[in-house]
Amino acid sequence: MGAETHHGHAADHAHGHGHDDPHGGAAHGSRKGYWIGFLLSVLLTAPAFGLVMSGVIADPRVTAGIVMALAMVQIVVHMIYFLHMNTKSEAGWTMMALIFTVIIVVIVISGSLWVMYHMNLNMMPSMQAEMSSAGM
Repeated sequence: MGAETHHGHAADHAHGHGHDDPHGGAAHGSRKGYWIGFLLSVLLTAPAFGLVMSGVIADPRVTAGIVMALAMVQIVVHMIYFLHMNTKSEAGWTMMALIFTVIIVVIVISGSLWVMYHMNLNMMPSMQAEMSSAGM
């Protein structure tokens, strides 16, 4: 019986059904991968922080655009190096979750910007004078 159990266990490993892969093919992080992710995160955060604090670019819209682009790249870095998301893990379900998350985030951000823009546009003149005199 011991030989059959051992043989069955070896057969599981030969067919890729071993006990070493409980996450359905998801990649596991290595120390090197985490360091690469950390360094990329720092290299993406430092320029954004520097742009905002130094005021090198006079137009705040351009600065905001650059900071948002760096933030999007940093999100991708975090998903690859820290969350280990790829198209192969969990039979593609992580990619479906990512697509759903991106859609929800786009809806929330665009909706928030739309509401804030129209709130500012439709503000009554007396309210604008009060807000500017209050120092806001």
